[in-house]
Amino acid sequence: MKVTIIIPFYNEEKRIVLESFHQIFKNTSQYDFILVDDGSTDNTNTILGEFKNKFPNLTILKLDKNIGKAEAIRAAVLSISNTDFIAYYDADLATPFSELDKLIQFSIQNPNYKMIMGARIKLIGNGVKRSLTRHYFGRIFATIVSQFVLKVSVYDTQCGAKVVDYQTANQIFAKPFISKWLFDVELLKRLQKNHNLKEVVKEIPLEKWEEIGSSKIKRTDFFKIPFELFQIYRN
Repeated sequence: MKVTIIIPFYNEEKRIVLESFHQIFKNTSQYDFILVDDGSTDNTNTILGEFKNKFPNLTILKLDKNIGKAEAIRAAVLSISNTDFIAYYDADLATPFSELDKLIQFSIQNPNYKMIMGARIKLIGNGVKRSLTRHYFGRIFATIVSQFVLKVSVYDTQCGAKVVDYQTANQIFAKPFISKWLFDVELLKRLQKNHNLKEVVKEIPLEKWEEIGSSKIKRTDFFKIPFELFQIYRN
């Protein structure tokens, strides 16, 4: 099975942990990677180029201007022509790569599911570390999405680690996104048009996840959330 992993970057020069990425790329030659430079204005693209020179399983997709995580991932998906599964993953490595690999292996072994989602659930004995503010906001957000948008129980739409089978990805990433930050909800809503989410989507609790840095979401974006959720539901 061929797997392509998309990692979007935007002005990550000071946050890219070189050693961690070297280990990931070195130990996962069985996967292909698309590193998306989302219009960075710092030296991010130079660093990505250095990765490409060292590891043959990498492709760099450089965007001329910053278009946001949703459209950056969409651009990468639409550039892929030969794979079985597409995964996407955050550049801050808040999710250890071993956890994404667990989702990938589950996808391969359970092809009846069209999307596998990581869920950041803090349980006794696991290593999920999240601030109380983000935790409570996440619970409120998930409740609204579950009750009013998807009308299906979902714990964590916003986790940055997901795996989608290629045919499904081609369908749900085909059109531009309404929302810059809530595109994960929009993907689920698009998938729901033709499928029962309970049958084709699986959430898997992560064993490890650690909040790294502050959110890139601006305060003004928070006020747009109710309006964007309504737009996603209506469309």
